[in-house]
Amino acid sequence: MSDAWKGFKPPWFEEPPAEKSYRSIFKWGDPCGFKHPNEKLYKEIKSAFGLTDEDFQRRVNEGNEQVRFTKPIGLTPRQIAQIAKIVGEKNISTEQYDRLKYSVGKTIEEAMKLRKGIVEKVTDVVVHPRHKQDVKELVKFCNRARIPVYVYGGGSSVNFGLRPAKGGITLVLSTHMNKIVRISELNQTVTVEAGILGPALEDALNNAPARFGTKHRYTCGHFPQSFEYSSAGGWVVTLGSGQASSYYGDAYHLVISQEYVTPVGTFVTKEYPATATGPKVNDIMKGSEGTFGVLVELTLKIYRYMPENRKYFGFIFPTWESAVNASREISQGEFGMPAVFRISDAEETHFGLKLYGIDGTIFDRAMQLRGFKPMQRCLMLGTTEGHAGFTANVKKNVKRICKEFGAMYLTGFPARKWEEGRFRDPYLREDLQDFGIITDTLETSVTWENIHHVHQKVREVVKARPRTLCLTHASHFYPQGTNLYFIFFARMDDVREYIKFQSGIIDAIAKSGGSLSHHHGVGRMIAPWMEEHLGKEQMAVLRALKKHFDPHNIMNPGGQLGLDLKGRDWRKI
Repeated sequence: MSDAWKGFKPPWFEEPPAEKSYRSIFKWGDPCGFKHPNEKLYKEIKSAFGLTDEDFQRRVNEGNEQVRFTKPIGLTPRQIAQIAKIVGEKNISTEQYDRLKYSVGKTIEEAMKLRKGIVEKVTDVVVHPRHKQDVKELVKFCNRARIPVYVYGGGSSVNFGLRPAKGGITLVLSTHMNKIVRISELNQTVTVEAGILGPALEDALNNAPARFGTKHRYTCGHFPQSFEYSSAGGWVVTLGSGQASSYYGDAYHLVISQEYVTPVGTFVTKEYPATATGPKVNDIMKGSEGTFGVLVELTLKIYRYMPENRKYFGFIFPTWESAVNASREISQGEFGMPAVFRISDAEETHFGLKLYGIDGTIFDRAMQLRGFKPMQRCLMLGTTEGHAGFTANVKKNVKRICKEFGAMYLTGFPARKWEEGRFRDPYLREDLQDFGIITDTLETSVTWENIHHVHQKVREVVKARPRTLCLTHASHFYPQGTNLYFIFFARMDDVREYIKFQSGIIDAIAKSGGSLSHHHGVGRMIAPWMEEHLGKEQMAVLRALKKHFDPHNIMNPGGQLGLDLKGRDWRKI
């Protein structure tokens, strides 16, 4: 993104956060990583919120102060000594900073509070198990002593999934339990420890011939926006989706088998590609979000890595309806699926063209000359992956269908520009919040039959608040439907106002017929809606499983998945 500003440039924060500061905890990603709005986007933001350069003269509530709080440790010295005996003294911490760092995720609510030095629930002891035997002994000890156990992977949770509502200990799996256990080229699978982060896994697979002596290079195909700071175990227990899921599948489809440590014992599910031996415990554990036990090891599908065959495409449609209709036809066309596959509604397209540097270019002028009007036109972008013949055929059919629905081809330029920032866009949120503008997301799964109804109803709620932006895209496609990913921007500093606003959006999603979550999981944030959404019978099944695996409720207690939630507001737990 060009840094050649012609007018006033806000004093964006460009230094690493102070050591052991609140900002170092809530900041996204690399401490030295930044992505600032370009000048066109900055001007659009000013216009949208009725702001002037004067409003961007000085940052507010940076949160760069040292972490300080007074919350006593709930475990006894003897209990802490026993935990240290299991994992070693150097693998536990009771320091204030560590207790807070491993107790929060990346929700905007957490960031808003930490900017003001507000500290709520914190873990008593941070523990870094070295291997699964440590986890077995820790869970056994904690079950006997009735000590709550929480699990931390990469720390990218956006639904309060890491919140230690009952104190206890937090197991940080990514410190040591981050290794490749084995790769099977015959089965085309990889077995990993649950704490391995996305880049380490992908690098190992891409370089498998040198690392493991395989014939082919491989990819896991799972690239969530949190890819660089999320763990393979976290992908599975939260039912995550990657940006290329329309081709490779969601985490649910990628995992073949799992090994769990639970309070009542340890088990490993089988690695068969398919089996007819009753309801699958392997499926039951997917999405369990740490409430039944600790996922310590998992086996994933892998795919041949052939980036040289990747094809890029971009189209502009006259309306949202035409973009949706073309996407449905592509998803149901039976010729194969794109990997990255995204459509943006009119409002997101308007801002996206500025973010990607397309606004004002030859592409923009050509679009307008051909009648694709701002705040009506909708962008589609994507890639195809796989064998050369397959990728070419998919792109050919995508172009054919898009033309039938009145789209203009933009070459692969938009997809390439999007790809440049695919993991960096979240860095924008600190810049905006430094000046009192929050940006957050909620996402839902929808069928083709109800996509427009959900889209309309949720937008109505968001836009009812004056000067609030609602950018929406669909980015995970199936023959039966897709997802809607709502990104909302608002000038807001009151946490209570934010909670009420966010709850209203979740209500709108639920009432209009969307799922409560498509790929962010449930955590505690969405937990209050679970029973109404799934119904009493399905929740009774989940609670029965919880009672079996965790009879003393030590695994992630305090509202996770709504399993032990009492009343509507989990924040009181």
